[in-house]
Amino acid sequence: MNTMPKTFQIPEHLNAHIPAEHRGLRRDQVKMMVVGKDRNPVHSRFELLDQFLNTGDVLVLNNSRTIPPVLRGSQGNNSVEIRLSRNLSSSQWEALVLGSVINSKQPIYFPEGVTARITGSGSESPLVSLSFSEAGSSLLSFIYLYGEPVRYEYIDYPWTLDTYQTVYGSVPGSVEMPSAGRAFTWKMINYLKTKGVQIAFIHLHAGLSYYEEDRWPDPKNHPEPYHVPQDTVKIIQQAKDAGKRIIAVGTTVVRALETSVNEEGELYASEGNTSLYVDHHYKHAVVDGLLTGFHEPETSHLDMLSSFLPVPALFKAYDEALQCDYLWHEFGDMNLLFSKSDQS
Repeated sequence: MNTMPKTFQIPEHLNAHIPAEHRGLRRDQVKMMVVGKDRNPVHSRFELLDQFLNTGDVLVLNNSRTIPPVLRGSQGNNSVEIRLSRNLSSSQWEALVLGSVINSKQPIYFPEGVTARITGSGSESPLVSLSFSEAGSSLLSFIYLYGEPVRYEYIDYPWTLDTYQTVYGSVPGSVEMPSAGRAFTWKMINYLKTKGVQIAFIHLHAGLSYYEEDRWPDPKNHPEPYHVPQDTVKIIQQAKDAGKRIIAVGTTVVRALETSVNEEGELYASEGNTSLYVDHHYKHAVVDGLLTGFHEPETSHLDMLSSFLPVPALFKAYDEALQCDYLWHEFGDMNLLFSKSDQS
């Protein structure tokens, strides 16, 4: 679901299909556009992130680790591709089924005798609920052994799963990389700590962001499991009490943190599933800034960005990003937005 006008198109050459480290760069050497209170974009590099943060500010990272969710099976003589989206139980997943399923009541066959059956509808069309013949750690091992990373049409090479991991990802569960954190290196994280920037973690397991055939998820019908731990709540509360800023690294972090707010607007430790939808009407209770990539006009991620910047300022910045050849998607460049403070 997207409520913003489709006012721009991404030229083919700006679809990042090669990771930075395979273009002769470090991950943290991608470009970064910073937009603060004055709404005028500043062009920089991600490795200079510390210049736009203050001592005591908090970067909140999503430590969900990417699994390889694309499974290839068959039903009769027909090939079937399964793209897992959300774990429902030890043996059940919500998934996108691509290919010809002859009979939804018959099993889909995978290697090693593993099967799956369609047992119902998913949280929204075209997702379905799948029940596997394996469960728990056995099913996860099978997924890691035979699964592949999701690869959309702008990626023309089968990069390994490690390519789709953040360096700090530690809790397996995302079917697509929480890509806003991809540019971080451990060296950079440690350097930020020496500069007085605080690091905190949540996890939100990202589901599929695209259903093929020009179909995108509606966040209101696309729940994603999350966990905001007490340690993170404590760090954030102390920082806010001291007048410091909370910077979410990725739209997934915004959804998790803003979901974990009570009626008094206070952050608390929580876990569950979030279907929070954030657009230009939304008033943030926790987050003061967002570090993210560049998003397509059809996605709900762009709606969320309009909660940090007025829509005209957002599209002005995006127009400048296009003119300056910023790269889009998970292997692309970075964008730092502040909603309540300038970038100094």
